[in-house]
Amino acid sequence: MTTVTIEHAQNHLSELIEKLSPGEEVIVTRDDLPVAKVARIARTSWPCKAGSAKDKILHIAPDFDAPLEDFREYMQ
Repeated sequence: MTTVTIEHAQNHLSELIEKLSPGEEVIVTRDDLPVAKVARIARTSWPCKAGSAKDKILHIAPDFDAPLEDFREYMQ
């Protein structure tokens, strides 16, 4: 558990929150006494859903799975 001063937390709150993993906590202190706890909340929704690319036009090059020239000697 990380501990920071209230002054540091005030100046760098956005950075502190971005660096936190879900469930991780930071204790904020004033005069070496804990006064607050900052924690990142676990995500409740996801940006994409299964099947969301259905009916989308996707392009894969015809030679996508062709061996690379650099590795041709290892393929023989």
